[in-house]
Amino acid sequence: MSGTIKRGMAGAWVFALAFFCAILSLQASPAQAGYAHFIMDANTGKVLAAQNADVLNHPASLTKMMTLYMTFEALHAGRIRWDQKIRMSRNGAAVIPSKLYVREGQTFTVREAVYGMIVKSANDMAEGMGDHLGGSEAQFAQMMTRKARQLGMTKTVFRNASGLPSKSQVTTARDMAKLGLALQRDFPKEYGLFAMESFSFRGKRIRGHNNLMYRYQGMDGIKTGYTNASGFNLVSAINHNGRRVVGVVLGGKTARSRDAQMAALLDKAIPQASRSRNTEQLVASANVSRTFDVPPAAVPPAAVPLPMFAERRADPIAMQIATANSQMADMIQVSAIPKPAPAAQMTGQRSRWEVQIAATDSEAAARSLLANARSNIAGSYSGIAPYTEAVQSGSATLYRARFTGFEDQSSAVSACKELKAQSYACVVMNSEG
Repeated sequence: MSGTIKRGMAGAWVFALAFFCAILSLQASPAQAGYAHFIMDANTGKVLAAQNADVLNHPASLTKMMTLYMTFEALHAGRIRWDQKIRMSRNGAAVIPSKLYVREGQTFTVREAVYGMIVKSANDMAEGMGDHLGGSEAQFAQMMTRKARQLGMTKTVFRNASGLPSKSQVTTARDMAKLGLALQRDFPKEYGLFAMESFSFRGKRIRGHNNLMYRYQGMDGIKTGYTNASGFNLVSAINHNGRRVVGVVLGGKTARSRDAQMAALLDKAIPQASRSRNTEQLVASANVSRTFDVPPAAVPPAAVPLPMFAERRADPIAMQIATANSQMADMIQVSAIPKPAPAAQMTGQRSRWEVQIAATDSEAAARSLLANARSNIAGSYSGIAPYTEAVQSGSATLYRARFTGFEDQSSAVSACKELKAQSYACVVMNSEG
């Protein structure tokens, strides 16, 4: 064989090897931890800011937003119940932290899984719930991806329920904004849970780490995420005096810089957002079943404003609730109620002792919270009734979410303890001052 032919064959092999390696490289790394952001007016669908909005990146724990969407959908369809006990799978028990450390074969409730995913970003809760709903990790991931397509998330592919590293699990900033909007629209009652800062899990207080949400006025969610491959990710939602904005930041260098970038983007975007809603459908419908295991809000789901919890305001009653929520002690605060503004939504006789669980700037959100909390104490306190009332806090109107109809102070205190055990904040009130 001539030297020319040998050199030609060697060159061909080198080219083929290089081409093959290039293909492997593309398949192994479909996304990079590059920076991207996408800010949208949730009322109109107008894009207020965008950079690399359609570039693939890894979602990390933002994946749990879809796992929660699928969980809420199953709850509405009656396939699972909030208090249902689910056995932890081997796959779920084996995942790396962050987790609640439920062992294989032990049980957890759907409520514990939802709270764990929202507050702790617990990987074991996400994987355990996914295995239960889908039968296996692979099957549930396929269900998640199909749901993403139904919601118009054209570039997202899910490979697991938790967001733990997978080279082919990818999304974009635009797709994550669509998912955030879909959660608000399709599950307005459950969406209020994204504002939780902590919950009680088997005697321990589990605290969250969505630090920007805790300090940015009007922010009520929704999810953080981080892996080495993704960088620091964040989806946030704002309701500022009727201006509703959803923001996504992917690929942040640190949690602090990510939060600072989101805050800067929102500061600039909020004044540009509209207070009026456009009737045009902003996110594709996924045909969610509408059977409820707790009573729905009194207004249609599409019209429910985002709940914004008054613990971040200077309202004195709201501050008492925030304090009660952060303490481990069983002591229940008992205090008088300031004279409320008109527009109380209660007919009939109020009891002297009442329980308040929240104060929000949305009456619909207050009703939704009451409907959810009511299911946790309905068996023991069949005579109680939920109601809302408006009260001025500076220039803002807040809506207090309360239960009335208790026979005495003792029964109100007992109900409050039950609610606290379910991770609700509450304060016992004397309505007679």
